[in-house]
Amino acid sequence: MQANWGVIGGGVLGQVTALRLAEQGHRVTLVEAADDIGGLAASWTVGDVTWDKFYHVILPFDDRLLALLDELGLSDAVEWKRTKTGFFADGRLSPLNGALDYLRLPVLGLVAKLRLAAHLMLAARIRNGAPLEQVRVGDWLTKYSGRRAYERVWQPLLRAKLGENSRIASAAFIWASIRRLYLARQGSEKAEVLGYVSGGGYRRILDALAERLRDKGVKIVVGRKVTAITSGSECHFVDTAHGGWVFDRVVSTLPAPVTAKLCQGLTEAEVERLNAVTYQGIICASVVLDRPLAGNYLTYLTDPDLPFTAIVETSALTGAFDGKTLVYLPRYVTQDDPYWGLDDDELRQQFVEGLRAVHPDIPEDAVQAFRVARVRHVMAVPTVGYRDIAPPVTTSVPGLYVVNSAQIIDGTLNVDATLGVLDRALPELKTGAVVPRLEAAE
Repeated sequence: MQANWGVIGGGVLGQVTALRLAEQGHRVTLVEAADDIGGLAASWTVGDVTWDKFYHVILPFDDRLLALLDELGLSDAVEWKRTKTGFFADGRLSPLNGALDYLRLPVLGLVAKLRLAAHLMLAARIRNGAPLEQVRVGDWLTKYSGRRAYERVWQPLLRAKLGENSRIASAAFIWASIRRLYLARQGSEKAEVLGYVSGGGYRRILDALAERLRDKGVKIVVGRKVTAITSGSECHFVDTAHGGWVFDRVVSTLPAPVTAKLCQGLTEAEVERLNAVTYQGIICASVVLDRPLAGNYLTYLTDPDLPFTAIVETSALTGAFDGKTLVYLPRYVTQDDPYWGLDDDELRQQFVEGLRAVHPDIPEDAVQAFRVARVRHVMAVPTVGYRDIAPPVTTSVPGLYVVNSAQIIDGTLNVDATLGVLDRALPELKTGAVVPRLEAAE
């Protein structure tokens, strides 16, 4: 029986959710608060360069994402390239592209390096990370990599990604990260191979998705921030400051605490469970330079005094943008990080100084454009025992569902993993009770 669905949140997950529901014959309205769909995958313009607002790559084993691109007719647009990696520690930038580079790293002695390498290989071969969900990440890394490797390598990297939340994260987090990066290295030389969509990056994917949604009859509404979702006996009311809709069923793809705040009628236990998810935010600068850096797509940073937590030279993957280099400087932050209080000018000063600390040959006037993106709820931290607190898809309110990236249990945050969340959620969406269909009301 056809139902009238409302999908709240216009990121890639929300869009593909709307598409799958429409393919089942339902009427679907996709509601997005921003002026354009895309969420974390949206694009923007920095100076005269238009590309993704946040950095994204495609890995050769991202089967769900690659299948979606094939469905959208974009398979031939995927470009693959071997990339290079850097490692900055103790004021020195070193290459990290193979066994010899690894052995030359100055931060560890030979014995510690061999032990760390053995642990990386072991971790990459673990197929089921569920047992690691019960172990603190610091305990696991210290036990197998050794205390020296933990203090000099792992702990700085964990703090860069998780801040103080690294104390409560499980070993499953770093296992999933190790496995994903290890599988990206191919061939006898184990060179890292990454992909991107040529001719626009994720903007091209989003345009193709929007066209497919419209072909399937999905109504796309942007610039309408949802203020409340309330439920009657046979329908759901989705309100905004400029009116609302009545739906048979609603699925929220918004972050867990936002969903808890908006959805009326949830039990106290459900609200507590949604609010129990710990989120990392991100403050990410997009920087346009008039010259390349070292040609490393990714540079790991262990210096705690740097204001950002990695350097992502996207142009090393995509090629230059009319002679310009696009670099991302992300800082992953907890909800109470003081960096939330800095304005763009303050961030520019600190970030450019930090960039020049790593690359002193880059003059300050090489920066052609600088723009900052901030998102409070980016990544749900996989805390110890996370499987038991991750939000379920079906709620106690008939016809109200939750599908979001906080339901990633066995992986790290990326587009392919969020599509996996939807794959697991669809059977529950399909079997939900059908209520009498109501017409949408503006």
